[in-house]
Amino acid sequence: MEGYGLTETSPVISVNRYDEKGRSFGSVGPLIEGVEVKIAEDGEILCKGPNVMMGYYKRPDLTAQDIVDGWYHTGDIGVFTKENFLKITDRKKELFKTSGGKYVAPLAIENKLKESPFIEQVMLIGADKKFVSALIVPSFPNLKDWAQKNELPAMSNEDLLHNPKVTALLKELVESFNKFFNHVEQIKRFELLPDEWSVDTGELTPKMSLKRKVVMEKYRDAIERIYS
Repeated sequence: MEGYGLTETSPVISVNRYDEKGRSFGSVGPLIEGVEVKIAEDGEILCKGPNVMMGYYKRPDLTAQDIVDGWYHTGDIGVFTKENFLKITDRKKELFKTSGGKYVAPLAIENKLKESPFIEQVMLIGADKKFVSALIVPSFPNLKDWAQKNELPAMSNEDLLHNPKVTALLKELVESFNKFFNHVEQIKRFELLPDEWSVDTGELTPKMSLKRKVVMEKYRDAIERIYS
């Protein structure tokens, strides 16, 4: 039974109910009584109501930054379903804008791609670029099983990713997922990486979240190949 809110919203904005009509799995439920929510142009969830704080203690600068015209800016990205249930899709700090001025929320797209047994990790790229691309770490155990079944010789991770049949498999896979995304969100190009990201190697936080800036810096050459 998921719900949603922040300390600044006292803290509930929406919550799933026990009765069947009041719950939707995968959402954070309908709004509670008296609370208003609207979705900003960039997808951010804005909240207004008696549950919203008056302001940060002795920090009028932060208050003015987060509460604009009575609307509290949550920093979360979300949408309403047709049944009026609220869904959280990303954090605003993860959002990026293409050179064409279109916003892309990467997390939902990355999670969709990871539904494939052949994709272990993925990070979308595209800030200030003409199109969206991705860095992909395949699931090598599954990929090697596939290679064996297709009578490919045993190869290292690096060699596997340069095999034309493997690259064709991953290209077809990415294209099959693109149908779930709108035109701006679709992955036009990608780079396959031979090493899994981890806390020890610096790409993941202890909570297993991506350190996007670290990945961008570490794989700068791969990104340059994509956009060259």
